[in-house]
Amino acid sequence: MKFWGYKRPDGRVGIRNYVLILPASVCASDTTRIIASQVNGAVTFNNQNGCSQVPPDQQFTMDVEAGYAANPNVYGTVVVSLGCENCQMDLVVKAIQERTNKPLKQVIIQEEGGTLKAIDKAVRYAKEMVQEASMLRREECDMSKLIVGTECGGSDPTSGLAANPTIGELSDRLVDLGATSILSETTEFIGAEHILARRGKDEKVKEQILGIVHRYEHALQLVGEEVREGNPSPGNKAGGLTTLEEKSLGCIHKGGHRTIQAVYDYGKQVDTTGLVIMDTPGNDPSSVAGMVAGGCQVCVFSTGRGTPTGNPIVPVIKITGNKITFQNMEDNIDYDASPVIYGKKTMGEQGDELLAMTMEVVNGKQSKAESLGYTEMAIARVCNYV
Repeated sequence: MKFWGYKRPDGRVGIRNYVLILPASVCASDTTRIIASQVNGAVTFNNQNGCSQVPPDQQFTMDVEAGYAANPNVYGTVVVSLGCENCQMDLVVKAIQERTNKPLKQVIIQEEGGTLKAIDKAVRYAKEMVQEASMLRREECDMSKLIVGTECGGSDPTSGLAANPTIGELSDRLVDLGATSILSETTEFIGAEHILARRGKDEKVKEQILGIVHRYEHALQLVGEEVREGNPSPGNKAGGLTTLEEKSLGCIHKGGHRTIQAVYDYGKQVDTTGLVIMDTPGNDPSSVAGMVAGGCQVCVFSTGRGTPTGNPIVPVIKITGNKITFQNMEDNIDYDASPVIYGKKTMGEQGDELLAMTMEVVNGKQSKAESLGYTEMAIARVCNYV
């Protein structure tokens, strides 16, 4: 199997062809919103971070900013900074250039003489990039160039019974075809981490899987907190989930059955094919952002209760195992995985269908979140882990 994508000068392949207007900090976010609104083909996001952060916190932000610019779905990037934030322009540019050699321009609001002059300059840069990007055509590409993120949110019992196992079937098929599948959300491994660890390719990977879970629990205990007091969420409980372990046993089904090849820290570049894990928080937009920064071009997201979450540069495919949720939120959810519960389809049949749908989106079809213009975005902070 092959897919059709845009080949980038750094060797990666995009399934979308955006110009990213990247805010270096919260103080540049309104400016980038105005810039992107004036350029057809440009995208941006609201960055709440980038200043007044301790070093580990700032590193999360820098990794996501650099990772978004390097993401294969982006043709080129215009970085916009205020000029006095922690994430200084030279730091952001250096981080991006360490990851990719794609087109890159920079605008500093204070040095340009204010917002209007900065907007004028950035709009000109962005329009030039969009024109260049429009000359590219999709080419046939090997599946080894495809990275798919997996996520779950607003879970209920059908997530563990139908939706997540269907994503697991998709994950197995992708891995067998030579692609990469990312399993995320460390908080939702708790209680099932020993099961995942047994699937690590070697002792190092096994210890890393156990390590990210134990580190998270220990960090909370240091400040007198217990993760089980906030997870499962009220929505999970209302849907029928009773314990974090029960939620975790359903969550890890998204990883299918293949050997886990590597474990990546939040937002780091994924450079291994096969099934991998990324250490992300349970917060959905933050978790998706980490995988996008890691290079995933598309995300498959299960939800029992229903959620409209999207992303600025990556199409998000929604799947539910709850037939009532699908009926109530058909405008938001792409795939109904409930038939397997009622014996109308096998898990294998659903895996085949979800693979076909995913490849349609990879090859250009918009997901429902994409067509609605949903671009929720958040970056993990140290407080997500302590």
